[in-house]
Order: sequence, then structure tokens, then C-alpha cells
Amino acid sequence: MINNKLSKIWYGGDYNPEQWPDEVMEDDIRMLKLADIDVATVNVFSWARIQPNEDTYNFEWLDRIMDRLYKDNIYITLATSTGAHPAWMAKKYPDVTRVDYDGRKRKFGGRHNSCPSSPTYRKYSALLAEKIADRYKDHPGLVVWHISNEYGGYCYCDNCAEQFRIWLQKRYGSIEQLNSAWYTGFWGHTFYDWDEIVPPNALSEEWSGSRTNFQSISLDYRRFQSDSLLDCYLLEYDAIRKHSSNIQITTNLMGTYPELDYFKWAKHMDVVSWDNYPSIDTPVSFTAMTHSLMRGLKSGQPFMLMEQTPSQQNWQAYNSLKRPGVMRLWSYQAVAHGADTVMFFQLRRSIGACEKYHGAVIEHVGHEHTRVFRECAELGHELKQLGDTLLDSRNDAKAAIVFDWENRWAVELSSGPSVALKYVDEVHKYYDALFELNIQADMISVEENMDKYDLVIAPVMYMIKPGFAEKVEQFVARGGTFITTFFSGIVNENDLVTIGGYPGKLRNVLGIWAEEIDSLLPGQTNQIVVTNARGELSGTYSCSILCDLIHSEGAEVIAEYGSDFYQGMPALTVNKFGEGEAWYVASSPDKAMLQSLLSTICKEKGIEPLLAAPSGVEVTRRVKDGKSFTFVLNHNSEASVVQLQDEPRKDLLSGELVSGEYSVAAKGVLIIEQ
Repeated sequence: MINNKLSKIWYGGDYNPEQWPDEVMEDDIRMLKLADIDVATVNVFSWARIQPNEDTYNFEWLDRIMDRLYKDNIYITLATSTGAHPAWMAKKYPDVTRVDYDGRKRKFGGRHNSCPSSPTYRKYSALLAEKIADRYKDHPGLVVWHISNEYGGYCYCDNCAEQFRIWLQKRYGSIEQLNSAWYTGFWGHTFYDWDEIVPPNALSEEWSGSRTNFQSISLDYRRFQSDSLLDCYLLEYDAIRKHSSNIQITTNLMGTYPELDYFKWAKHMDVVSWDNYPSIDTPVSFTAMTHSLMRGLKSGQPFMLMEQTPSQQNWQAYNSLKRPGVMRLWSYQAVAHGADTVMFFQLRRSIGACEKYHGAVIEHVGHEHTRVFRECAELGHELKQLGDTLLDSRNDAKAAIVFDWENRWAVELSSGPSVALKYVDEVHKYYDALFELNIQADMISVEENMDKYDLVIAPVMYMIKPGFAEKVEQFVARGGTFITTFFSGIVNENDLVTIGGYPGKLRNVLGIWAEEIDSLLPGQTNQIVVTNARGELSGTYSCSILCDLIHSEGAEVIAEYGSDFYQGMPALTVNKFGEGEAWYVASSPDKAMLQSLLSTICKEKGIEPLLAAPSGVEVTRRVKDGKSFTFVLNHNSEASVVQLQDEPRKDLLSGELVSGEYSVAAKGVLIIEQ
């Protein structure tokens, strides 16, 4: 449980009453209580108000807000406000602003413009966090600490260059080891002194953001920048912990955000929180995958849905409204995948600047007589009714998909073989196939213990870190099923090719050798022809992007390529290894093949769908204290029939007993207790 002061699914969101006259807050609280909202995130971007100059701090206004909220039993997620530094700081201390990718020194403006290596930013952000912690550590309304906001963005200033060199010295120990790891004999890049190294950006090694002459240099700079921002977080974390030992600390993440290694960050977060902003056309399976990824950051621990919009967003190209029922449906989707909170940005709409058209529980009209408010209030009533029933329940998946940010960086920095290869898209293809089969899956790191799973999938595992191949071999030898794909096992953690044949250290467990990799043009396809039918896997399927030209070294050939000069070469293999088996998918197959393949493998492993349900109906499960809670979410625009168990079970939302063939309303939700 995040905090036992509020032993239910938290309901609320970001609130900025400092932007309004005092009397507005009184009416806001009346409306928030009507909606059963019980938590507010405050002080997210108030550094300039708290600290108008270097020596002055003003907390009286924040005291009033926190006391007033708690008076009506609205608890507080208290942010440290360090996501945007004050203007006076940028003016007096120029080191605080970043240098961008093109080498331009930033002025004051925007947010997240603070250099993570700036001594000024580090000093004053930690000091502010400590003052806030000292002042509010015993406030009865406080339920969680919220550090900064949506960390992100890289800096290329001289301070970062200096800190990068220090980071490299710690990582490699000597300039000789660095030259070896970076392969600097290429293009005469040998370094003889640490101060010869500069950040890789548009002025040096990179262009267009993800194109680079030296992958190893660019890869390490991404690691360094992720670590630098993490250091800033930890400075505030430690400052809070000096005064507050019993309140959990978080910062809000952003799903599959590319720039930070969230698995590394999560080790230093007491509870993971994240901001969910899908587009109206984002596949629901992608949102489900991202929830699962956030849950997987701390090995299945429930997370906080810190932000979502009640209605529309302000920053996408086309900011469509959430249709009636969608906000409720997507809120329960988060809960189904492990959220113990449902929170919004924002509780009241601002009237100026770039977020004035971002949705809110209380719209610009200023009263409760709106569609959005009614839907929010109805959800609030339901969450109050659920109480603590679902709190701290866990998902119990038997299948897992490996996700690794450093591998992602390496794949997308790679000079070839195809610009069409997108790591997250390939991972999602496998998650989506299981999603369509109503088989739940965890998203795990390369460090996670695989033993609790029957099936582990590692799409495009291009980078093999130390110990990972051995872990896979042990998992398969003990009876597990492992699946990986084309463009796997190519390089080590420094992005240096593992010689001796692809897929490198995975070659033994997979029983294959990949001789070449063919890149297909946009719209160009080959065929995967099943020659050894297995379960539902039979016939001919389409494939695209890349085709590995592989030879069997003991693996059974299940399918072959259907055309081009490599027609008849293996396209899908399975290798017996100890008590288990390892599959290799040599290209990027179509959806039909992935569903057939994973359906066959899951049946053989005894991994059954949770329910029989049509496409568009999502089914997942959380378990707690010997009880299970099956979520049935109908994402379709029409009622859909699902096959429930014959024995009647209680739906926690309606209170009805449900069984057999059951029609779930359009955008409807069931939570079935067993």
C-alpha cells in the first residue's frame, strides 16, 4: 500500500489553486467532494513563487492550500517544484541552462531546461527539496512525495562534457580501456587524454538525433545523461530522507520515453508513477503494454497512474475528445494492469499558456454541470465503493517480454541495416499477439529472474549484456520456452560485434547460425512458409523489414523463406535445449503468424487465455490473498459477448452475479471476483 492513510484506489490529480483567487478554491473543493476525489498533487511548478530570490523562501501560501485541502479530507501528493527553475536563477547563474543538441546555449524559458550537471541547479534544487521536506514532513494530509516532474532532455554544455569524462573514467578506468571499448582505431579516433573527449552531438559525432559515426560514444552519452538526471533525482531523494523516513517517494515517468533507462531509475523509486497520454488512435494493446512495462519496473509492484486527461490533450496534432465512457474504460485498464491510483492532469483548467486547452475535471465554465464532470464523478463513486479490495493485488502472468532501454538505444543508433527497424514497435508486435489471445504478459528487464515464467520473449535482442546468454540457457535447460528474433545476439554492451557468427552468445541455445541480414525496402515482403506444421501454425505468412539468412546447427526447421535467392532457407526454427526449447523468428512476421505461433506455444506450455472473448475485448487478472479479480474491458463501440464461467461470480462494479455467455456493453467494464 502506498500510504495507509488512504486505503483505497486514490482518485484525484494535479491541482494549482495558486493560479486562482482564494474564493475559487472553496467552490473547487465543493465540486471535488461531489466527485469523491480524495487526493491532489500540488506544488509541481511553483519554484519561482516559493523562492523569489536567492535568499527568500515563501511557504505561507502553500501552507494554506495544504491545510485547506486536508480540512475536507483531500490528501496531498506534494511535489518539490524543481521541474522549472526561476528566471532570476538563469539570469544570475548562466550555468543552470542547457546547451542543446545543435550547440546553442539556451535562455530562460519552457521547462526542463536545467542542466543536470549544473552546480547551481544541483545546489538549489536539493536545498528546496530539503526545506519542503522539513516543513511538511509531519503534515497529516501528506501521503506521498513527488520529486520534480517528467524528467527528460539532454544537455551538451561544458559542465556536462567535464562530468561525462569523469563518468567515463569511473566506467573504464583507463584511456586504453576506453579506446578498446569504443573501437577508436576506426577513423583515427584514438584518444590520448580524457579532455580530448567531447559530447556527441551535431557539432561532433551525430546528426539527426539518432545517426552517429561512433555508436559506442553515443551509447555511453545516453547512459551518462540518464545517470546525470538520476543523480539530480537522488539529490532531492536524499534531501527528503533527511527529514521524512516513512513517506514513499516517486517521480512521474512517461512510459516508453526513449531518453532515460527507467529500469535503472526504478531501483531508486519507492513506488513507480507514470503519465498516460495515448492518442485516440493509439492501439489499446500498446497502452496495455506500457502499463505492464511500468508495473515491470519494480518486478510487479503496483504503480501510480499519476496523470491522464479526463477529456482531451493539448499537445498532440489532433486533440480529440475522449468519447463517452472512454475515460472510465481507460482508467480501469490502468487498474487492471497494476495501478493503485487513478489521477488526472488536471483538476481545474488553467486559463493561460500552452495547457489552457488540456482537459480537466472542472472545465472553464467553472461548474459541475458538464459531461466530463459527470463521468469523473461516476468513476469516483465506483472507486469509493471498491474500497481497498484491489489494493496491492498483483498480476500473475506466466509469459514475459524482455525490454531493455540500452538495447533500444543501440538498435536505433545502429548504422543499418534498416531505418524501418523500431525496437518498441517490434516488442509491441509480440505483446499485441498475446493481448489478442487474452494471455497476459509481464514486461521485464534483462536482470529479472525468469524462473517464475514458462515463456520468455526477447524481440530484437541486439545487445547481449554480460550474463544474459547464460541466464537464457539456464532458463531453457530447466524447461522454459524462449523466443527471440532477427537482429539478435549481434553486439556486446559496448556495441562491439561478437565475432564467430550471429547470433553470438545466443547461438548455442538457439542452434542456428545467421550468415547474412537482408534489408527489405518499404512495401517489400517475403514469405514465411511453414513446412512442419505445429498446432495452429501452418500455411504461408508475410514478413518484412529484415530477413536473417540462417543455417540450422541442430535446430528443427519449422518454416522457410518463400522467395528471393534465399528461398528455402530457414525462417523459423526451434531448438531443444535441456528440458526446454528456444525459438528463432528470422524476420518480422505478420500479425497472423505471430498469433498462430504464440497460440501454439502457449497451448503446449499450458498457458491458457483467461477468458474466451472477441477481438477488442481485453481480459487481464490481478490476485490477492487467495482471491482473483478478472477485468473484462470492452474497447469496442458495440456490445460484445464473452464466455464467462458457468458458476455465477460477482461483478464488483454492478454487484450482479454474472456467468455463461454475457454481453458486455460498449466501453463497458466487469471486475469479476473469484
